[in-house]
Amino acid sequence: MSLLARLGRPNEKNIQVRIFTSQAAEAPADSAYQQVKKLIHQRIVEEMSPEEQRVLSAVHQDVGRVEMVINNYIQEVLEENPFAIGRGDRSKLVSDIKDEMLGLGPLEVLRKDETITEIMINGPKQIFVEKLGKLTLSSVQFHDDDHLMNIIERILSPLGRRIDESSPLVDARLDDGSRVNIIIPPLSLVGPCVTIRKFSKKPLTVENLINFGTLSREMADFLKACVKARLNILVSGGTGSGKTTTLNVLSSFIPENERIVTIEDAAEIQLQQEHVVTLESRPPNIEGKGAITIRDLVKNALRMRPDRIIVGEVRAGEALDMLQAMNTGHDGSLTTAHANTPRDALRRMETMVLMAGFELPVRAIREQVASAIDLIIQQSRIKDGSRKITYITEIQGMEGDTVTTQDLFKYEHERMDENGKSVGRFVSSGLQPAFLDKFTVNGVEIPAVFKNEDDDAVRD
Repeated sequence: MSLLARLGRPNEKNIQVRIFTSQAAEAPADSAYQQVKKLIHQRIVEEMSPEEQRVLSAVHQDVGRVEMVINNYIQEVLEENPFAIGRGDRSKLVSDIKDEMLGLGPLEVLRKDETITEIMINGPKQIFVEKLGKLTLSSVQFHDDDHLMNIIERILSPLGRRIDESSPLVDARLDDGSRVNIIIPPLSLVGPCVTIRKFSKKPLTVENLINFGTLSREMADFLKACVKARLNILVSGGTGSGKTTTLNVLSSFIPENERIVTIEDAAEIQLQQEHVVTLESRPPNIEGKGAITIRDLVKNALRMRPDRIIVGEVRAGEALDMLQAMNTGHDGSLTTAHANTPRDALRRMETMVLMAGFELPVRAIREQVASAIDLIIQQSRIKDGSRKITYITEIQGMEGDTVTTQDLFKYEHERMDENGKSVGRFVSSGLQPAFLDKFTVNGVEIPAVFKNEDDDAVRD
């Protein structure tokens, strides 16, 4: 529901609307532009007719009619006031006012920029964006805390979610699939904070990742074969390292004739296969009841006859259920976890299993991990902002009380060039993994890199 949809019925009087001026870099900087925009805002608020309200507050806005209404007010104001506004500025006026009334105000220009992957709002006057792997301070600003809270309300209202002092943080998803986290005072001391993780409208392919230098061709061919051979894979990495993107690419290798169940807190995985069931967890309601956790969904997924289970991220006790699923016939499952190295990922899995509330011996947990997970893909964000798969590591089994691993590929950083870019190479160990029998069982050809023991290092 838009802001104007909450104003009341068209015949009600004393309508009040808060419309603010954004300070976007893309807007013309001259005072005439800002003055005329302020006058148009004021005119719309004061003189909106019942019919115009119906157009602007419709659940499914007719964009053409909305722009016509705004254009009419622009024409009236320009006829009465001798502002020198060019044709380009007039189009910008329509766009800015429409964004303020129907969209997310100042954020719209950032949402539409496809080179921006993350928007970080630290209070109304400080908005950082991540573009091409680098953080920069945007010139976009909100008017004040109230303006920012108004946009936050507009984000949450269609989702049936709320945020206030009694419930000051929330995770949600925008209509375009972007993930949003919001935290407000008293937890935030700098004012309302919003973090928006944007996702490409067109899912990235393995060819994109090769071109970006995230992995080599040999690594890509190997991972494709691993997915087809139904290996259980854990993608590990830090925040913003590209785990979900890699998970998406791995998922694209799953054959079309398999039933896939995806489980996430906020749906981000973009599968193109036909037979996909998407499940999303649910937070508690206002009374603190009705929550459906990732763990609940993993348990339920086992009753849905899945060929593959994909969990967007394991953070707690659901790790135990995921391991049990992998160990009980659901081969080819995929998930992600936060960790800085493959060895750290194993320790994290142990910790998360203990969070399930069962007092299991550490050795029993490690045996579960060693028998369930075949491969760890370690994803890292390099100093230059690029994302790279730094390790592809096989879990071999147990030696005593220790889970043994073997690196099959790794990224060797050599230097930073004159442009601040990481220069290095992807290297294959040349060692044959122990799970190659799964390739044979599933009729998948063994990748060429493991047919030749003397395979050379693969250049980045």
